[in-house]
Amino acid sequence: MMDVKLDIAPLTMEKTGLKQDALAGQVAVVTGGTSNIGLGAARSLAWAGAKVVILARNPDKGKATQQLIDSENKPATALFISTDVSDEAAMKAAAQKAFGTFGKVDILVNNAMDMSHAASIMKSTVQQLDRQYEVAARGALIGIQRFVPGMLERKHGVVTYLSTSFAFPMGPANYSAAKSAGSSIMASLANELGPVKDTGVSVFQLIPTTVGRPRTGPAPANISMVPRAMPGYEGAIPPEDAGAALTYCITRANELHGSGLHMTQVTRQMSTWVFPKPETVRKADYDRVRDEVTPLVFGYIGAGFPDAKVPLVSINRSENNPRAY
Repeated sequence: MMDVKLDIAPLTMEKTGLKQDALAGQVAVVTGGTSNIGLGAARSLAWAGAKVVILARNPDKGKATQQLIDSENKPATALFISTDVSDEAAMKAAAQKAFGTFGKVDILVNNAMDMSHAASIMKSTVQQLDRQYEVAARGALIGIQRFVPGMLERKHGVVTYLSTSFAFPMGPANYSAAKSAGSSIMASLANELGPVKDTGVSVFQLIPTTVGRPRTGPAPANISMVPRAMPGYEGAIPPEDAGAALTYCITRANELHGSGLHMTQVTRQMSTWVFPKPETVRKADYDRVRDEVTPLVFGYIGAGFPDAKVPLVSINRSENNPRAY
């Protein structure tokens, strides 16, 4: 194996108020779990007590991720399987290995995406669009069909998807288009499965905002032209914080079934969450509902937490609660 250096920082799970055994006995599959939010999620889930199966294509980064998670927790906490999520045969083999190793899968995190193919509508090749769709939509469908049947049999499971804000961006437009297809699959899945009380399986989506390392230098002169990022942060939210917030949602997934949440809503829900720049957290619901015309295929930002500390505002400005699944 090559000497791979992963881009990591200390975990921030203390911000969630969760205990380290919150997910003890659970087994999670994280697609695209070797970098950015996928890596943050895999590490955070392991911290909370879950066994973690990491599905990704790069074997060197995968092995490094497995070793990292095992070193942060206990040996044999993580299992890396080199897999292309859009390949049915490869995913069948990966599922068999996951079940053979841990006996079950309780949590599926659909996170994999190939941003190297992101392009605008006028510049995207058909092949680039096809690849975006293969990972974001086809990959999600294959993962669901491989792992959700076992959840339904045991009447216990969580399926989540890392979505995006569909603002019809002029940059990665083909990425946004493919993600909208994946989000539609998830919304339909929530409807198909029905109430959690009947199936035991929860389905929700999370819009994680821009995830990456915070800016260390001074703010640029044209900061007003930079798209709004996460309130409470300057620029991107660190992968560790994103992973912590997703893990928190997974522990409360039965409350979120059929929802699409923005990271803002999640962090505001936790009284234990510490913001690096608390003075920038807005009191009203975030401006994205105005600026980004369709944050989710749902047509609103989901039902969210049933006892939300910050009321949700649907994109049509209706004060009525969105229809719950």
